[in-house]
Amino acid sequence: MAEVNAQGGRRRGQGELEAQVLAVLHTAEEPVTAAWVRERLGGDLAYTTVMTILSRLGAKNAVTRERSGRAFLWTAAADEAGLAALRMRRVLDGERDRDAVLTSFVSSLSGEDERLLRALLKSARGDADGG
Repeated sequence: MAEVNAQGGRRRGQGELEAQVLAVLHTAEEPVTAAWVRERLGGDLAYTTVMTILSRLGAKNAVTRERSGRAFLWTAAADEAGLAALRMRRVLDGERDRDAVLTSFVSSLSGEDERLLRALLKSARGDADGG
């Protein structure tokens, strides 16, 4: 069951908000303010909520910021797939037994996902070898 906010609307989860903020940032032609992002999201979010999401995305290296006067200007550094990859990497980096985690992950892949992963690994090895 979806959470409901104080105004009776559906409450968005953190991951959903992060994806929405990244999507908005990807539409920007130049670095933008948090107020610009908030306006594009529909304005129903508090400014502080948008700032919190941007800061969390910054900590995940999914966005960058630069100071402009008293404000920050934000730019997307990763798309939604990149953000998911960052989360996966953070989970893997937090585990003691990386072999077990990777073994469990790979063994749970569908046949199509396994073929894709093999092709990506082969391509990455070819790139690392210079061709």
